Amino acid sequence: MNDDQSLRQDLDPHSDHSSDYLPHHPHHPSHPLQPQQQPQPQPRRPRGFAATAAGSVGPTSPSTPTTNKGKREREREKERTKLRERLRRSITSRMLAGLRQYGNFPLPARADMNDVLAALAREAGWVVEADGTTYRQSPPPSQIAMGMRSVESPVSSGVRATKSLECHPPHNPSSVVRIDESLSPASLDSVVIAERDTTKNDKFSSGGSPINSVEADQLMQDLPIRPGNHGIGTTAFSTPDPYVPLYVTLATGFINNYCQLVDPEGLRQELTHMQSLSVDGVVVDCWWGIVEGWSPQKYVWSGYRGLFNILREFKFKFQVVMAFHEYGRSESGEALIPLPQWILEIGKENQDIFFTDREGRRNTECLSWGIDKERVLHGRTGVEVYFDFMRSFRTEFDDLFAEGLISAVEIGLGSSGELKYPSFSGRMGWRYPGVGEFQCYDRYLQQSLRRAAKLRGHSFWARGPDNAGEYNSRPHETGFFCERGDYDSYYGRFFLHWYAQSLIDHADNVLSLASLAFDETKIIVKVPAVYWWYKTSSHAAELTSGYYNPTNQNGYSPVFEVLKKHSVTVKFVCSGLHMSSQDNDEALADPEGLSWQVLNLAWDQGLLVAGENALSCYDREGCMRIVEMVKPRNDPDHRHFSFFVYQQPAPLVQGAICFSELDFFIKCMHGEIAGDLVSC
Repeated sequence: MNDDQSLRQDLDPHSDHSSDYLPHHPHHPSHPLQPQQQPQPQPRRPRGFAATAAGSVGPTSPSTPTTNKGKREREREKERTKLRERLRRSITSRMLAGLRQYGNFPLPARADMNDVLAALAREAGWVVEADGTTYRQSPPPSQIAMGMRSVESPVSSGVRATKSLECHPPHNPSSVVRIDESLSPASLDSVVIAERDTTKNDKFSSGGSPINSVEADQLMQDLPIRPGNHGIGTTAFSTPDPYVPLYVTLATGFINNYCQLVDPEGLRQELTHMQSLSVDGVVVDCWWGIVEGWSPQKYVWSGYRGLFNILREFKFKFQVVMAFHEYGRSESGEALIPLPQWILEIGKENQDIFFTDREGRRNTECLSWGIDKERVLHGRTGVEVYFDFMRSFRTEFDDLFAEGLISAVEIGLGSSGELKYPSFSGRMGWRYPGVGEFQCYDRYLQQSLRRAAKLRGHSFWARGPDNAGEYNSRPHETGFFCERGDYDSYYGRFFLHWYAQSLIDHADNVLSLASLAFDETKIIVKVPAVYWWYKTSSHAAELTSGYYNPTNQNGYSPVFEVLKKHSVTVKFVCSGLHMSSQDNDEALADPEGLSWQVLNLAWDQGLLVAGENALSCYDREGCMRIVEMVKPRNDPDHRHFSFFVYQQPAPLVQGAICFSELDFFIKCMHGEIAGDLVSC
């Protein structure tokens, strides 16, 4: 046996002589002549999924197939990964749809998160280049040239810097700027700090590194001009003028009282004009008196189907109005579009389904809110009739909702489609600026008043005020609305609270059902602008219209709480802006004060706000005042309307409106012309 064989035998742990031989063998590590070696570290024990996989491998060969248990575990992990990816894609799809529909972001059809981030960054005032380079906009060259701290801000001042670098003294070429990183992107140009530093001049270095005047001039040429900020006296670094989508109300008359589409070629001409003006969409009134005009629950939508198909040809998005009121009056006094005939037949037998004034005169413009829960309409309540109509529309035009063509639905809640009592009815002889009359003398609202008075413990309060004057009275001519009048007495406060609460309850009842009918669709409610007598203590005109808003109350807050509950968009009627100062003084009117109260309260409640012009406000001066309301320049939170609806006095093809004026107005809304440059 040679030495190698002897060594293998001696190294065998099962050998009987290993203990005797190993210490003396010259090749053994423990032999005095052999250098000592460190013991090898023990391999780490596999854990988790690796332990499962390792345990499934046979002891004889590493290539042994895995067991069924390991396969099942890997398959489950694959399925979980697929589910997570599907959920992620679903969330991304909803985000993209919301940004396109409600934010007007021009995202491509197959947008990824890079497109979304770039769009959001640009909206916040950042510059995003094609290769992904992102940086804040630098201040205007005029402020670089000034070499001083600037206090001018485009949010709080209409003044814009107009000087250029050439105005800077040539002996100071190294004047530099640093941008305060704590500022928001929209206000970067409001604070500029100048310093002298010639050691650093990298154009895009971090931390606001200094740049000299030559590089600053080149930088100004490289940076893009943002849309909406080009024009006389503006710079590329002003706060971006927001893009407000503009919808135009389609003129009434394309659908007759038998729900037939008339003059489709005229409709196409009208839409062609709108398309040439870059209108964002169309508003269509769906009249209850036409669709369900002849028999209860017999809905005829054929005319609207043809109209919507033409709108689809032009690729217009549109808002629809659930119009539960009558429209217009002919010379003979008959409504052009009345309430359904079967409703009017019921009204002949039971006139208390209509609003009634103190003298007992009935107003057939809309149904009284007293029958919202009274089964007096062939076995149905008022809110059930409204719900059935809305549900029929949603079912009939499900394809348009699926395609996203119907962007919003407006719910008519009272006179003229606005959330108000019909207290200023021209057919009753009202003329501006009369205070109007309370509309609570039908049997059902009187029953509600008696219940409220009994619950309060003062049954003798179950009556309307007897000293509130008539439709054309002035506040100081009445004992109820005059300074320190009965409106602020114990009885007056009780009555006005009940009167306003009836309006709020009506809105809550109808919107609850509208939310069911139009699930996941934007819902709009129109709020009136009752601005005359706003400078008096009682705010008499607002009181008769249903808003308990004297100087010692905030009558819009409880209304907006209900609207917030149903996540609706408030559409405020921008009215009274065309009135002369003499007219406003005579009526102690304050349209600007009212709009300031309503808009700020709605925004503070977290509501989206939109606008609509009154028919009498379509001249250039009135429109430019509307632009100032839609985009408040001095709002520190940069809030603005989410969209605006333009009511036209006549179809565009009739030429009643100057196209150049309307085009200018639309460009102001779209931010192509800065609103603060418009001279009113």
